[in-house]
Amino acid sequence: MTPSSSPFVEALRDVAAWLADLPVPSTIIGGVAVIAHGVPRSTVDIDATVLAAGVTPEQLIGAAARWQIVPRIDDAPGFARAHQVLLLRHAPSSTPIDVSLAWLPFEESAIRSGTSADVHGVGIRIARAEDLVIYKLIAARPRDLDDAEALLITHGATMDIARLRRVIGEFAEALDEPGRTDLLVSLLARTGHA
Repeated sequence: MTPSSSPFVEALRDVAAWLADLPVPSTIIGGVAVIAHGVPRSTVDIDATVLAAGVTPEQLIGAAARWQIVPRIDDAPGFARAHQVLLLRHAPSSTPIDVSLAWLPFEESAIRSGTSADVHGVGIRIARAEDLVIYKLIAARPRDLDDAEALLITHGATMDIARLRRVIGEFAEALDEPGRTDLLVSLLARTGHA
């Protein structure tokens, strides 16, 4: 990633402080969490998720201002309500920050079962590796699939593979995209966890 004094690390420090100060649970997901789980990769943004019940996009934006975290689009609250993601940026470093608004039982479980990690001296809460694999397979972009595979290689022996199959199967059915299950089956076979 970057040295401990970099603008990105300053952004991560401010995001961690903001999230810790919120009245709702949260956790870091995305590239930073993947890195914290020991997968070598780089990232230029910060992805987080917050339990959406009990907080509005406006409240999140208001609380973020203390750490110079600001909306990066016009009508960020309206976009967040429509798409369940709040698009922000850390003004001093211009680091993009995407905050997913979590409503689903899986998301709540992932937030509540997050673990503590240290990234370049910044204490953060990150999603478990198993939950990150699920997030990555739901997004299913090429980078996400690479991350899912790397997480399975690194942590697959300690993951609940039956749970992965069940949760991905539920999402595949809800999204009417059976290919999500096929992606998991392929990754499990390639990483020796079939």
